[in-house]
Amino acid sequence: MCLLLACVNKKKHTAPKQKQIVANIRQLDEVITDNITERLSALKDNEGELEDSLLAFRPSAIQEFYGSDKPSGHWSRDGVVNPAADSMLYMIQHAEDVGLLPAQYHASALTAALEQINGDATAKKDAALWAKVDVLMTDAFMKMASDLRFGVAPRDSVTLKQDSLFTDTQLITALQQALADKDVSVILHAQEPVHAGYVALKEGIQTFKSKYSNYHWDTLPLNYTDTAAFRQLVINRLVQSGHLDTTGRATDTTILKTGIKAFQKEFNIYPDGIAGKRTVIALNRSMHDWIMQAAVNLDRWRKLPDTLPSQYIMVNLPGYTLRVVDSGEVKLESRVIVGTPRTRTPLLNSYMTNFMMYPYWRVPYSIVFKEMLPAIKKNVGYLASKNLEVIDKDGNTVDPATIDWSKLSKGHFPYVLRQMDGIDNSLGIMKFNFRNKYSVYLHDTNNRGLFKNSMRAMSHGCVRVQQWDSLAQYLVRADSVRHSGDSIRVWLAREEKKQVDLPKHIPIYLRYFTAEGQNGNLVFFDDIYGEDKVLRKKMKL
Repeated sequence: MCLLLACVNKKKHTAPKQKQIVANIRQLDEVITDNITERLSALKDNEGELEDSLLAFRPSAIQEFYGSDKPSGHWSRDGVVNPAADSMLYMIQHAEDVGLLPAQYHASALTAALEQINGDATAKKDAALWAKVDVLMTDAFMKMASDLRFGVAPRDSVTLKQDSLFTDTQLITALQQALADKDVSVILHAQEPVHAGYVALKEGIQTFKSKYSNYHWDTLPLNYTDTAAFRQLVINRLVQSGHLDTTGRATDTTILKTGIKAFQKEFNIYPDGIAGKRTVIALNRSMHDWIMQAAVNLDRWRKLPDTLPSQYIMVNLPGYTLRVVDSGEVKLESRVIVGTPRTRTPLLNSYMTNFMMYPYWRVPYSIVFKEMLPAIKKNVGYLASKNLEVIDKDGNTVDPATIDWSKLSKGHFPYVLRQMDGIDNSLGIMKFNFRNKYSVYLHDTNNRGLFKNSMRAMSHGCVRVQQWDSLAQYLVRADSVRHSGDSIRVWLAREEKKQVDLPKHIPIYLRYFTAEGQNGNLVFFDDIYGEDKVLRKKMKL
């Protein structure tokens, strides 16, 4: 039994030769073939684990690429690295530029091996070392090609890209083409999305890295009192990142506030000039951590289809923004209010079908039971104060005074609460409908002052739109036969209850982007629902 277990254990840890020096460089390629054969055998025996303890991305594709009969090396010839290998190593070492981690593509093992080959004449004749480089390069290319095309994170419920993986044949063909071209970068970059948002995000990463790559800063204490000592630590930290220049100036409170505001504005924090907890946490984040936030969002772009519709509506929940895009151009942008962390606005794909003027608001049962029913039981006048009417199962209005509210509960509530239309209605005077299983929609609001807030995660799940009137005008702009902007204004002036059906259903996407590229720079948003934390764990960032 012990001998059997020892044999099984030994098989699972098959290791190829770590060194085999040839006497003559002309023998190198032939001996590399034997070493690659050993590595392919070890790859199979070790259940896909490579020499640097990383799992191979697609062992079957690697085996097929090299073949079963005398697998030759592809990334070098006669002891000289191919140009394709140089470009592959560059892509790996600069993987962060496209939102990937170099470590996931054998960066340490390949860098060390090639430095050894370039700096040591004996290592240059080491067939085992060359074979190691060859297999790791092949795996790195296949994994990076897939990650750039489909993303690192797994598919989710809103992924729109039809395919989710390359076939072995596709990976091999792409690699063969890259090797023939002697440059992998063209093939790899061709896998990336071409969407303007993705390109802008990559540009923002470059700007951010060029600005902060040479900066290093201290960490501030999270538990502190606003003392002179702490203020001095904040001043030092702001100087370290270039947000405050104290040269030739006394560091008084005014100068400190100026530096804090400069940092807050750059990182999209309300610029109150106070080093509160949220600002201190942001000050403590490393450059790498900020870039990884951008990386998560590049991965989200990779889940979209290669080509988006000519017209669509995109709502970015953490950015509190709605954009109407037409032929690649943003035609309308509006602030929005989204769901709280407890009542999240869902991510979804749908089509806008119609909008309604002066709509009723049918109160969701979740709100009825959590918020309204307890208040009604205390005082039935609550209904009138909120402009609510009670509707029975037949659609008839019921006098609330005739109902024994004490006997109603979540298990027994044969009514619907409906808020009457008008300016006091929670939906405001316009509601935009699109099919979805969550019963959410876009709408106006009777509390428009909330759009001034910087933190706007405060709804029960639906999306409130500041520029609701401009959105309605856009939706009917091409339907001059039945509707026009003038007719909408007339209906609104009359306070006319009306449903406007759209002749062409417009795609709408509710998405979660916590970083965007704007004017060449990165703009960050709060991870309001904690989605970044989940995704970073899946992506091992």
